[in-house]
Amino acid sequence: MTEFLRFRILAHVPGGTVESFHESLVTIPTTDLRVSVPVESLPDDEAHSISQIKPQLRVQEGDGSQKLPKEAEVRSNTTSPTVSVHAADDETENEKQQQNQEEVTEYPKGARLGLIVLALCLSVFLMALDNTIVATAIPKITDHFQSLDDVGWYGSAYLLTTAGFQLLFGKFYTFFSIKWVYIVAIGFFELGSLICGVAPTSDALIVGRAIAGIGAAGIFSGALIIIAHAVPLQQRPMFTGIIGAMYGLASVAGPLLGGVFTDKVTWRWCFYINLPIGGVTLAVIAVFLESPRRHNKVDWREGLRKFDSWGTLVFIPAIVCLLLALQWGGTKYPWKNGRIIALLVIFGILIIVFIGIQIWKQDDATVPPRIFKQRSILASSWFAFCIGGSFFVMVYYIPIWFQAIKGVSAVRSGIDNLPMILGVVISSLIAGGVISATGYYTPWMILSSILAAIGSGLISTFATDTPSSKWIGYQALYGLGIGAGMQQPLMAAQTVLPLADVPSGTAIIVFAQTVGGAIFISIAQNVFSNKLASGLTSQVPDIDPSIVVTTGATGLKDVISSNLLPAVLKVYNTALVDAYYVSVAMAAMTIFGSLAVEWKSVKKSGNGGAAMHMA
Repeated sequence: MTEFLRFRILAHVPGGTVESFHESLVTIPTTDLRVSVPVESLPDDEAHSISQIKPQLRVQEGDGSQKLPKEAEVRSNTTSPTVSVHAADDETENEKQQQNQEEVTEYPKGARLGLIVLALCLSVFLMALDNTIVATAIPKITDHFQSLDDVGWYGSAYLLTTAGFQLLFGKFYTFFSIKWVYIVAIGFFELGSLICGVAPTSDALIVGRAIAGIGAAGIFSGALIIIAHAVPLQQRPMFTGIIGAMYGLASVAGPLLGGVFTDKVTWRWCFYINLPIGGVTLAVIAVFLESPRRHNKVDWREGLRKFDSWGTLVFIPAIVCLLLALQWGGTKYPWKNGRIIALLVIFGILIIVFIGIQIWKQDDATVPPRIFKQRSILASSWFAFCIGGSFFVMVYYIPIWFQAIKGVSAVRSGIDNLPMILGVVISSLIAGGVISATGYYTPWMILSSILAAIGSGLISTFATDTPSSKWIGYQALYGLGIGAGMQQPLMAAQTVLPLADVPSGTAIIVFAQTVGGAIFISIAQNVFSNKLASGLTSQVPDIDPSIVVTTGATGLKDVISSNLLPAVLKVYNTALVDAYYVSVAMAAMTIFGSLAVEWKSVKKSGNGGAAMHMA
């Protein structure tokens, strides 16, 4: 028997104004019903409600569906809105429909998909490599330019623009062509690398690093967004694991390659290496990646209107103030210096203003509150923030232990760091494959919290006489923990968010990881420097602490007499261990995020997740 029902629908278009209403008598058969109501045909004098609808209503807007109770309002936020009402029998019926939609989605396959993934891996590798490759080249760069005062800017110029523009790229990927935004990001990165490679002055090098950082801000999140649109949800963990493995590999291998280029060729090859590989990546993306068809596609004028200009104008200087305070505090200036206090105060004021703007702008905000408040996104952001802080402290300070305590070269310290590299890569690949098979990523986040905390705790037991069996095993265990969980927050975002929100969710999590690394590297640096200075003063009073502090890790034996060297190394080791404690604390803190993430499966498309037709 056929039922008749009467309902009213409110159609809501971008801008937040009520355009029109429509009252219509609809016939619902016992099977699924779809009713499309064009906005242009709706009158404008009714209140909105839906009533007496049986057995269940759903509203579908292209990429997913949202449950509605019997009494609900229906909104359409597309630029050419059409409201679709579904009457479905039950939850299982809806999941089957979404699964069918996933199955008919046309994704790139075979060689085309392989080339796209290879290009994404290369671009992420170069971006992550640039985070750390300069570290071992800085002594030669300062010798070349006679620019010791600029040392801090070689790293911070890149970091400032990377962190400042990451959330901005999330908006770009939301409203403009994913393909062309990614190409622009790579273009900025390549231009910055070219300027650095040919830089005639230290100032030119700093400018090049800043430009490269702008491009880097969009590369990692863009690669993950492209994967979300190029691969079915169930298979994404495997590909995300590959991307994550490249990121971890490059982050740890950076100092090794930097040392090789600096010692064997020239420091300029730390930047030249990006040009040919980046050029190949650009060509592959331009030729083989087709822009996805978008349900929320807007023209450039509408995109600019939705662009959170006020939030951006406040957010970027806020991040600059924070990172400058962290860069200078305790090193160039004391923490109680007026400059540092002013930077932190300005950061605090600007970030409060930014939060207010986000609440005001809502869905048009740089960080839409409804996305950030989603349980898995909030928990994943915390996890990413902590895991980034833990990982990058180890990336920077384990090589210093090898160089200072074991007395090896920068290149050799990179080789000795291989157990951690292999742990990260192997664990990332295994986690991706298993999640694709089983569907669940939350257990891997919990495992990551446990292994990373234990591994970093064991690393904090390093002493001047620690044997190779221990430092190999401890690094491997820590690497396994990092690899198991580092990419899972991004999988959570792709699983729980609808397609239109994936760019913003991805940008939020990548930003949290980047800022976590920046903040806790700075904290670890201050802990290390203060402990080293105080330890030398109390335990080796015959040595001026400033000599040891300003001497590179590999040069201690050249400036310290042999009779005092053992005592100095003991103090140095103690200071490094205190820096490792920062990593231990952050690894342990990830557990609050991993336990709070929802248990969702990538194999159940009803949970959400991005799926997009490739044109």
